[in-house]
Amino acid sequence: MPPDFWAHVRVHLGLAGAALAIALVVAVPAGLFSAKRAAARPLVLGLVNVGRVVPSLAVLTLLLPVWGVGAKTAIAALALLAIPPIAINTDVAIRNIPMAVTDAARGLGMLPRQILWRIEAPLAFPIVLAGTRTAAVEVIASATLATFIGGGGLGEYITTGLQANDTHLLLVGVTAVALLAIASELAFTALLQFAGTKQRSRA
Repeated sequence: MPPDFWAHVRVHLGLAGAALAIALVVAVPAGLFSAKRAAARPLVLGLVNVGRVVPSLAVLTLLLPVWGVGAKTAIAALALLAIPPIAINTDVAIRNIPMAVTDAARGLGMLPRQILWRIEAPLAFPIVLAGTRTAAVEVIASATLATFIGGGGLGEYITTGLQANDTHLLLVGVTAVALLAIASELAFTALLQFAGTKQRSRA
């Protein structure tokens, strides 16, 4: 194990975590707006899908003249990658809430803000979380690209291993990224199961 292994793991998780946090702040309101405004849905979902259409490496190249090399550019590119699955799942989750449920809440005198936080948000949470799980796995795997612009992370082991023809170093990087992605998948799956159990207990 390289002596700086855990430092690289922390940097890698820091990049992925920051990108995922930014994506949530952008994607959840975008998905909510899309669900509530049918006329704007094609435009909103088209814009958020930029992260899927444009390769992450191309996004890094486009952002380099703006922010230069380093973690900031890498986080921005990873956030663009994470936005689509979260926004799309948020849109789907809100639109699939039965109208009878929200109509009953209005009939009880609840305000739109109260309906959102007390009715819609809890019902939509599992689907939004599923989108976040997909985004987290994609971001962790793609954070290896940060090394190309000096962002650090486990990608340094992969690029160095390839350049030096060092199979051991290459395997360290690849295995670590794979394990982090699997751990993220398992953690979010457990959280989804817990959320589903809580919803069933309320029903």
